[in-house]
Amino acid sequence: MNQNLPDAIDRRSLARFAWLSIVAAVLTIVLKAAAYYFTGSVGLLSDAMESIVNLVGALMALSMLIIAARPPDDEHAFGHDKAEYFSSILEGTLILVAAVAIGAAAVQRLMHPQPLEQIGLGLIICVAASLVNLGVGLLLLRTGKRHKSITLEANAHHLLTDVWTSAGVLAGVGAVAITGWGQLDPIVAIVVAGNIIVTGYHLVRRSVAGLMDTAIPVDEQQKLRAVLATYAEMGVQYHSLRTHQAGAGRFVSLHVLVPGAWTVQKGHSLLERIEAEIRATLPQTTVFTHLESLEDPASWDDLRTNG
Repeated sequence: MNQNLPDAIDRRSLARFAWLSIVAAVLTIVLKAAAYYFTGSVGLLSDAMESIVNLVGALMALSMLIIAARPPDDEHAFGHDKAEYFSSILEGTLILVAAVAIGAAAVQRLMHPQPLEQIGLGLIICVAASLVNLGVGLLLLRTGKRHKSITLEANAHHLLTDVWTSAGVLAGVGAVAITGWGQLDPIVAIVVAGNIIVTGYHLVRRSVAGLMDTAIPVDEQQKLRAVLATYAEMGVQYHSLRTHQAGAGRFVSLHVLVPGAWTVQKGHSLLERIEAEIRATLPQTTVFTHLESLEDPASWDDLRTNG
């Protein structure tokens, strides 16, 4: 078996983006709490509650990014990338909890409506907080996708969900100011809670899939098979192709079959070429290969999955 570790990326540098998320969360908590204080809007209260969840998620993201950046060791030979999934699961769960709390507060206010005060000031403060979240969220999303960090992506989606939450709240509070119908405020909060639940569900589902060693995406599998197809044209065959993804890292294993008359050196050189081409096509990939003889029937015994 040949093992080739992917080129190292200094993932520790991603921690600074988590710190940025923490600063943004603290700032928006202060702003939204002030908006709620001045207006008494349950919608703005729900917005402030979600920002508290943002802060907890950002702190968790920072700790998991630090752990994920650790190099492989004796107890974790394949690295610590999966630590990121724990952060995204927690953040998705917190999103769901926040949605339930928002919905409960909204129902209570719907049953016992109260007039809003200083709506204009509250809206201005809320807009400022939303702009902070929008800018930081877009930056984290772009960075997370570039470095394949589900932690940063989860944090980004949480912040962008917060932006949509704020937009809904602003619409509701503005409608109350125009129409004077106080029930609009909690109704908007309930709708926002439903949207947050959907976001949290998808985030948790994706994170659990990562912990379950789900195969790499279909488009990447197609690229991988395209690489191997070029060697099949040379009379080389393969089977037992398996893949999975852990955080930013990918893992590929396969059995390569060559004519039994080949020398060990010739077979080894072929595996080196195959592994190098796979890593060039799919960066950050660890490749495991096993060399076997085409003429030996036992070479085909391990055909359980992925042919």
